[in-house]
Amino acid sequence: MKKVILFLGAFVLFMSFKTLNNNEKDVVNTDFTSVQIETLFQDKISIRAISIDKDKVWYGGDNSRFGWYDLGTKEKFEDHIYRDTLKLEFRSIAQTSKNIFLLSVANPALLYQVSKKTQKVKLVYKEVNSKVFYDSMQFWNDKEGIAIGDPTEDTFSIIVTRDGGETWTKLLSDKLPTNAKGEAAFAASNSNIVIKGNDTWLVSGGKKARVFYSPDKAKTWKVMDTPIVQGKTMTGIFTADFYDSKHGFIAGGDYELPEHKKDNKAFTKDGGKTWELIGQDQGFGYASCIQYVPGGNAKELVCVGAGGIQYSADGGVSWKELSNDSKFFTIRFINKNTAIAAGYNKLARLHFN
Repeated sequence: MKKVILFLGAFVLFMSFKTLNNNEKDVVNTDFTSVQIETLFQDKISIRAISIDKDKVWYGGDNSRFGWYDLGTKEKFEDHIYRDTLKLEFRSIAQTSKNIFLLSVANPALLYQVSKKTQKVKLVYKEVNSKVFYDSMQFWNDKEGIAIGDPTEDTFSIIVTRDGGETWTKLLSDKLPTNAKGEAAFAASNSNIVIKGNDTWLVSGGKKARVFYSPDKAKTWKVMDTPIVQGKTMTGIFTADFYDSKHGFIAGGDYELPEHKKDNKAFTKDGGKTWELIGQDQGFGYASCIQYVPGGNAKELVCVGAGGIQYSADGGVSWKELSNDSKFFTIRFINKNTAIAAGYNKLARLHFN
């Protein structure tokens, strides 16, 4: 009997260690305490759209500029896209394996395809309307992509491509949910659209702060209300991210009251069907861009904006300021400890420790 008890004890201990080791592989506990900001380049430029392609960071900026920075060689390329006398501002960027796509805000909306290999530029979509204003763009795969803009009628302006970006088609309003009067989107950080597989989420602000969801790559849509502050032109959801198909986070607030930290953060555990406020009066006020930390088990988040660089290790319940640098508008992670951030006059690599 004693031998049996000893054997059972050893077996339980072995299984406990095995379970612990397996859990450690699934969840990466980083718990950041600091961030090192490595400036890659400085210039008189506003950058709200970045896309990471291996060692290259592509960006779209104001004054008709776009380019890339090579993280390995430290080489920088920049060019202008001239269109009559227009000074274009690119706040939306997306990529396929062969091309980068840049979409300008305001009227006319101009969508350009840029070859990664040659940097040759081609106009692939143009829309002229006094109300036109595109906010964000993403691709589901190498052939299919989507861009979202403010309503020119009574629904979001949504254009899609099914041929790798060669042609784009605007979805008919009668196929889309109706926006409330004064409900639109914000071109803050190219994070109004989030894609996971075939699932797509769009977020809105203004008179309403809602989440628009499509399970089939923009063919059908559902709309969910959120408790994020809303009702004024510059209130609502400015940014969103999903860790997986179920866990998501939205943030924003009141652009005109950037220190107001209430009703500006919410999360979902059911794919966006329901949203719950979190982190009331904690961390940041107005948020420009929110991103999940890779490998953080939907618990770790980083936000950039007026409140500097903020980090949460508990799903958004509490936050700590890692830097008071409020000049970053957008951020994307390369791996669990490294991200690229851009904003007012600079592009930087962030090292989280």
